[in-house]
Amino acid sequence: MSDPVLASFARFTASAARIDIPDTAMHAAKRCVLDYMGATLPGGAIAPASLMKVAFSDMLGRGSARLYPGGETTDPRTASLINGAASHTIEFDDIYRDGIYHPGVPVISAALAIAEARGVSGETFLRGVISGYEVSNRIAETVNPAHYAFWHTTGTVGTFGAAAAAATILGLNEEQCLHALANAGTLAAGLQQAFRGDAMAKPMHGGHAADTGLMCSLTASAGVTGIPDMLEGERGFGQAMCGGPDWSNAAKTLGDDYTIQRITVKNHAACGHAHAAIDGALHLQNEHGFNATEVARIDAGTYGPAVEIVGAQEVSTAFEAKFSLPYCVAVTLLDGSCRTKAFTDERRADPAIHSLAKRVFVSKDDACDAAFPKRRSANVRVTLTDGRELDFYSPTRKGDPDSPLSDSELSEKYCELAIDVIGSERTEALERSIWSLENLPNITNLYPMIREAAE
Repeated sequence: MSDPVLASFARFTASAARIDIPDTAMHAAKRCVLDYMGATLPGGAIAPASLMKVAFSDMLGRGSARLYPGGETTDPRTASLINGAASHTIEFDDIYRDGIYHPGVPVISAALAIAEARGVSGETFLRGVISGYEVSNRIAETVNPAHYAFWHTTGTVGTFGAAAAAATILGLNEEQCLHALANAGTLAAGLQQAFRGDAMAKPMHGGHAADTGLMCSLTASAGVTGIPDMLEGERGFGQAMCGGPDWSNAAKTLGDDYTIQRITVKNHAACGHAHAAIDGALHLQNEHGFNATEVARIDAGTYGPAVEIVGAQEVSTAFEAKFSLPYCVAVTLLDGSCRTKAFTDERRADPAIHSLAKRVFVSKDDACDAAFPKRRSANVRVTLTDGRELDFYSPTRKGDPDSPLSDSELSEKYCELAIDVIGSERTEALERSIWSLENLPNITNLYPMIREAAE
């Protein structure tokens, strides 16, 4: 009888605290942490995270894990839940393209919370992050795109990632890791209906995954068991959530090839399904020099899920705007970018954006659809009022592994997001700490000024 699929993941999870990990993977992990902080600091200051702090106010001050940006202390599960939601709120968190998945949200939220609670080193924390990414990225890639028809991968597969990250940091043995991952599978949740309308449920998926995965590892450390064949069993995760995928290669390159080195860093503060079209429209504007008033019509041909999720022309809230390719393309052509300021109440009130958005039409392009999810592409045609038709094919998105943001560009993005929340001094101090995480003896010193501000 062959080993359960989760056995290979459990072996890696248990060994990740001590194996040789390439410097390139460690550097990639630090990039992910910096990008995570860029998304979490502003996300933690608004709903739903701000409301969750009220809901769980009786848990504040009861532990040594922190909430961001304020630095309030709490227990690790509450921290992972609230920070997880915060990190997914402004739609600027990282992506594993091939898995249709935001790994940083559940993985880093759980890893940071338990690392702070246990006072482990920065290197141990980074190893936990890598463990969580490598396990969950491979599961996400195996189950998708079928899984994505109904399920939100960040809420479902993210639970495995959070469990793996926490298990590595906690130093669980192989058997305990197996049980933690198995129970993560049965407790995973997150339906796509949650982001087909204006609500706070989508970021809650990330928080739930972080909290649940952490809980699975904590209970496994105390001896709680799970079903080892949770992935491939006849009533298991794979059969129930994506019709029975082929698991034979899921863990094949685990420990040799590090997927964390192929993470997408978002360059626009919107749903990733809109990014290729945004890039294409901006390229045409830069190349031909037209302004928004000269645009008669824009046609964006892209892959099926993008049409379904970001095809709406009319929006009334910030959430709807971030999930509207027409709005995002329109504001980009007017402002030259699609960052967080594009979604403020004041900016969304501009009738010029909505007028142009109504001239942006989204449709399925068969070639783009066939290339999904390995390639996130769009064919963009801009028709000008003088009759000219300008065409551009975006084969990828700025920030994807084949067109990555440099460390300098990532730093720029992080600073843009963090400074308005915590000020330039704290922003710079936190960034310095992140780039030298492997040398930090205790993760609780990652950014002590946050703690001081809260006290």
